[in-house]
Amino acid sequence: MLKDFKDEDFESKIKQEDVSVIQFSATWCGPCKALKPVMDKLSEEYKDKASFWITDIEDSGINTGSSAGIRGVPTVIVYKKGVEVSRKVGGVPESHMKQFLDENI
Repeated sequence: MLKDFKDEDFESKIKQEDVSVIQFSATWCGPCKALKPVMDKLSEEYKDKASFWITDIEDSGINTGSSAGIRGVPTVIVYKKGVEVSRKVGGVPESHMKQFLDENI
């Protein structure tokens, strides 16, 4: 299950966790809504390897999204101890997201 991310979670959680995956989204974004159930499913499948988060770049994740240079949503970023490892931009099929996670977690 995706956990709701707030900007303050970056310092207190993301920088402490070995591997974190954040989906940056927006309420008006159709591809974001389509990606959410895929990420929910993958968060269960990969729960022993990473923690999974979701945030709205216009609300609770506005500062983190800005500092990460988010230009389009959805954007999924893999962090290790708070350092970006890789990112995937745009709505993609589950198989592509799974491959992305396999390569980066």
